[in-house]
Amino acid sequence: MATEPVQIPIDQLRRALDVALRHIEASAGPTVTLREDLFWSVSADELYSVDSEPLALTIGQLSESWQHVEDLLARQDRAVGYHLVWLADVMRAIGQDIP
Repeated sequence: MATEPVQIPIDQLRRALDVALRHIEASAGPTVTLREDLFWSVSADELYSVDSEPLALTIGQLSESWQHVEDLLARQDRAVGYHLVWLADVMRAIGQDIP
C-alpha cells in the first residue's frame, strides 16, 4: 500500500493553521479549555503501519504536551521537531471539541 510522499509547503501550513486558529478564536474566544487530560497514544513505530493493528497503546497527557509547548515559547533556541507532536496533541483536542 505504498503511496507517494506528500509535499507540504511550510508557508501554506502556517496559513492554514492561522485560518483554523482564527476560527477557533471566533468560536470560543481567546482561551480554550481542554475538558480531558489523558488520551490514548500510538507509538511512532506503529502509527503509520496501517497493515497491522497497533500492539501497544500508551497514555498521553494533554497538560504535559501543553507544558512542552510553553517551554518551547520560553526557550525557542531549544526547539526540536517533536514539539510539533506535542502541539498536535493539543490541537487535536481543541479541534475535536470545538465545531
